[in-house]
Amino acid sequence: MPKGYVIGRAKVTDATKWAGYAAKASEVMKIYGGTPIVRGGQMTVGEGEGRARNIIIEFKDFASARAYLFSPEYAEARKLREGAGEIDLVAVEGA
Repeated sequence: MPKGYVIGRAKVTDATKWAGYAAKASEVMKIYGGTPIVRGGQMTVGEGEGRARNIIIEFKDFASARAYLFSPEYAEARKLREGAGEIDLVAVEGA
């Protein structure tokens, strides 16, 4: 069965608020069996619009990645992020 991933691209405008969100989201990630593969670090835009902060979280399957992203626990984390920046998040199935 293919693994599942949550992929995010973010622009942080309030690092203090974002840190509270990131801490809560990390707790929730563990509940749903997620493992961070990418969290920030160096990046280079090859094409299109890039964002300074990128994340990839690996899950055992697509259903688990989706469950994390739409969970009530993650919804609580999202509230902590309000006004702290912009983020695009997708759940995808691996190859």
